[in-house]
Amino acid sequence: MSQAVLKTVVPETTGEPLAETAAEAVVNAGRAAATAESVAGQADTPASSRNPAYPTSAINDSEAQALQQQYLREILLSPVYQAAVETPLQAMPKLAQRLGHHVWLKREDHQPVYSFKLRGAFHKLHKVAQAHKASAAAAPDKGAAAPSVICASAGNHAQGVAMSASKLGLNATIVMPITTPEIKVAAVKARGGHVMLHGTAFDEANRFAIELAATQGAVYIPPFDDADVIAGQGTVAKELLTQHNKLDAVFIPVGGGGLLAGMAVYIKAVLPNVRVIGVEPDDANCLEVAMLNGAPVTLPRVGLFADGVAVKRIGNETFKLAQLYCDDVVTVSSDEICAAIKDIFEDLRAVAEPAGALALAGLKKYAAKADHSQNFAAVLSGANLNFDTLRYVSERCELGERKEAVFAVTIPEEKGSFRRFCETLGGRAITEFNYRYASDNKAHIFVGIKLRNGAEELQQVNQALSNAGYDYQDLSDDELAKLHVRYMVGGMPPRLVNEQLYQFNFPEYPGALMNFLNTLGEKWNITLFHYRNHGAATGDVLAGFEIADPSEIEGHLDALGYPYQLVTGNKSYKTFLTAQ
Repeated sequence: MSQAVLKTVVPETTGEPLAETAAEAVVNAGRAAATAESVAGQADTPASSRNPAYPTSAINDSEAQALQQQYLREILLSPVYQAAVETPLQAMPKLAQRLGHHVWLKREDHQPVYSFKLRGAFHKLHKVAQAHKASAAAAPDKGAAAPSVICASAGNHAQGVAMSASKLGLNATIVMPITTPEIKVAAVKARGGHVMLHGTAFDEANRFAIELAATQGAVYIPPFDDADVIAGQGTVAKELLTQHNKLDAVFIPVGGGGLLAGMAVYIKAVLPNVRVIGVEPDDANCLEVAMLNGAPVTLPRVGLFADGVAVKRIGNETFKLAQLYCDDVVTVSSDEICAAIKDIFEDLRAVAEPAGALALAGLKKYAAKADHSQNFAAVLSGANLNFDTLRYVSERCELGERKEAVFAVTIPEEKGSFRRFCETLGGRAITEFNYRYASDNKAHIFVGIKLRNGAEELQQVNQALSNAGYDYQDLSDDELAKLHVRYMVGGMPPRLVNEQLYQFNFPEYPGALMNFLNTLGEKWNITLFHYRNHGAATGDVLAGFEIADPSEIEGHLDALGYPYQLVTGNKSYKTFLTAQ
């Protein structure tokens, strides 16, 4: 069904309530297609489809049905097409052939702001504009000025709010962290938003935005945990099910949960037998943790590679809907996300941002365990990629596909040992080789090996190394090794050092290093330091300190305010960077 057909069923309105018959007509059509009997949320979902590890929602069936109908009306009536466009659903034939499943990608990168975020922002701001018009009509003599809206964002939400406000004649202020790349700041300004730079991270910017809205009497626009924003994002599902109504599962990226919540409630109302799968990075899995605990939980730390979904706590409203209508959550690694970016490029010649490729990475992981050919769709949520990130993606995508593996191997320090090691690999290509003399008896090597047959061949390599008697570690899933240690193999102290190793996220702004040094003072000797950035607003730093007990320094690290974690126990660090 095209968008034009949808409009004949549900005409565009100016915010008036939907006639019950129209809503029922759409829902009943979906029910018939799915051979479903009701739209009561979980009651429609086959018992076997939901992850049994997740506690059930405390909301009863009648409350769930009322909630679903409310969102359904909002989604069907949404005026988002005054700003957004209907995006295509494209097949991925190369990937489909590899996976043995039909694969489609919902191209939200085709939006004017290159992200789905425009939908939720416009739906919310349209409500603000309509409320202002109603107020002005009730008191025409007061001549009220156009309302102001304020949000905090370093990315796609900012552009969505700026563009929506411009179209609706609203004044928009966007608070962005001072670490935000200039390209994103310029993009928001170009769409009519007034930019204020505040804080070094989103949380600081967001607190300031909320305070500013309260002080100025402006309307704060949340990025995800808001019923109007959720309804706007749900229009993605409305389009998707008109484009393909025989899907077995839909994979949706999750940060704060707005897109998942909006799409899930619509999908389960119209085609309840379609599985809804949320996808998260394994280092930012706030929804998975919440689903297992039965309530939102604040994560102590999140990875920042997929910065568009780097959220520590799922929204309250988004979690309520996810608990009702999300069947399962899949988590993926940064390497798997990189591999999905490459898949999208190879099939469609499109370049997705990491968060944009997240859902496809989850689809691939899920498909590998599916026992028969199925119809899968994933949402490509955005393409606002920092170009520098491509270096990291190209470096890691082969690892994500299991087309490359990296190892730490101890070999004898003697003539011919390198040749014998290569013979053990059975003619496989070496993609990387780092060597560090360790003693008169042994040497440590960091080696990358090309794989033709993925996980099966990786197992064969492990077996070959074991049979040859090598002391080795498979580092293919060791993030610290891949991000830092591989570039530091030559650095080993000449003596044993009481060293504690920490990993930091440094904000990308001038003075960050000096702030680090000034806060810590000269009390502790820095024994190791390595910086790595891949185009994000923060850079990864590995730092060692000559101390015996972490409690000596962690109070000062807390005062510094940079996210950190103790990683002294990492195996690759102990192999290559410590005196033994």
